[in-house]
Amino acid sequence: MTDTDTWSPTTYVRNGDVELAYDRFGERGGVPLLLMMGLAISRFWWPDGFCRALADQGFDVVRYDQRDTGASTRFSETVRRGPLSMLLGPGRPRYTSEDLADDAVAVLDAVGWDRAVVFGHSLGGVAAQRVALRHPDRVLALVSFDAPPSDAVGLRALRYLRFGLVARNVTKRYPEGRDGDIAASLAIAKGMASSANPCDEAAARERIERGLESGPRDMAGIGRQLHARWRGPRLREVQAPTLVLQGEDDPLIRTSAARAVAREIRGAKLVVLDGIGHDLPSVAWPAIAEQTRGLVAA
Repeated sequence: MTDTDTWSPTTYVRNGDVELAYDRFGERGGVPLLLMMGLAISRFWWPDGFCRALADQGFDVVRYDQRDTGASTRFSETVRRGPLSMLLGPGRPRYTSEDLADDAVAVLDAVGWDRAVVFGHSLGGVAAQRVALRHPDRVLALVSFDAPPSDAVGLRALRYLRFGLVARNVTKRYPEGRDGDIAASLAIAKGMASSANPCDEAAARERIERGLESGPRDMAGIGRQLHARWRGPRLREVQAPTLVLQGEDDPLIRTSAARAVAREIRGAKLVVLDGIGHDLPSVAWPAIAEQTRGLVAA
C-alpha cells in the first residue's frame, strides 16, 4: 500500500429525493471511471487492490452505493418479505431502472465529469448497460462484468441463472445482529468464488465489516432493485465501446449471458476469464485493468 491507496471521505449527492454515497480513490486527473456494484452489495466490496490496478492503468476511480444499498437512501417497507416474495416481485415498484441510471449520472455531475467509463458488476453491469442507453453522451466506454443482458427481464432472465447458489443463500438462516450479518455476507462472498480461486476470507471479512450496516440481508430492498422496470432503448442500441467480461466458473451467471450481451452490442469485445467465479480475485486484477484500459487507449 502507498499513500495514494486511500479513499476520500464519503460524500453525498442528491438525485431528487434520493441521497447517494460515493468516494474516490487515490490520485486525480486520470481517465474517469465509475464503479457500479451488484445487487444489494455496497461499494466496499470493490477490492482496494483492484482499484489500485485500475489507477495504475491511468484511471481516476469513483465508486458509489446504488439506492437501497450501503449508505445511500434505503426505502422503508412495513411488510416483511421472505425470499420467495422477493424473487416474485414487490407490490407497486418504488422506482424504475431509469431512476437507477439517472443516479449514476448524478454522481458524475457531482464529481465534475462530463463522461466516464462505466464499469458494472453483476446487477451493476445491467445498470451500467442502461446508463449507456439512457445517457450515451455521458459514457466514454462500457464494461459489463458477470451480467445478463439488460433486455432479459422476468422469466426470460432465468435462462441465464445458475440456481444452486441462489437456492443455498435464500434457504439459509442466520441469527440477527452483527455476527449473523457478518456470517451471511461471508457466505455470499465464499459462494461467489470459484474452486480454482477461492475466497480470501480475511480480505472479504475486512470489506464486510467496513460496510456492515449495508450487508445484503434486506430482502425488500433486493426485491425493489430486481424489479425496477425499464422502458428505455434495447441493448443493441448501445454505441459506446464495450468490454464484456465473464468468469468462466461463475456459479451464479451462465457464460451464455455474456455471449448474449456481446452479440447484441456491435463491436463489443468478449473476454471469458479462466478459473474466475462471480467475484474479483486478485489473480484477475491485472488482466481486467489492462482490458479496460484498451477500451480508451489513445
